[in-house]
Amino acid sequence: MNDIIRIENMFSQIPNDLTDEIFQEIISNENFRVERIISKGQRSPDGFWYDQDQSEWVILLKGYAEIQFEGYTESIRLYPGDYLNIPAHKKHRIEKTDKDNVSVWLAIFY
Repeated sequence: MNDIIRIENMFSQIPNDLTDEIFQEIISNENFRVERIISKGQRSPDGFWYDQDQSEWVILLKGYAEIQFEGYTESIRLYPGDYLNIPAHKKHRIEKTDKDNVSVWLAIFY
């Protein structure tokens, strides 16, 4: 049974050094991908916008973040439990993540 079923925890194995944001693929196939994203103070570089070929459903499980969408003046604030769907090619950027605490995201690309 252990070779088929593996229990893991979204909040375990978080490294102490979070100089860079961490993207960890959990599962994927040709139609979708699930990732755990770990942030601590990271933000998108100035002038950079994500422009993804797939739609993304994302939930913030822990921490705090702000997402900015192209064409909007205010960013969207996310707290634990908040989720949103980002359509493919909807340009967006991460304006802020919690500098003092780890932020953990679950992202599903489809």
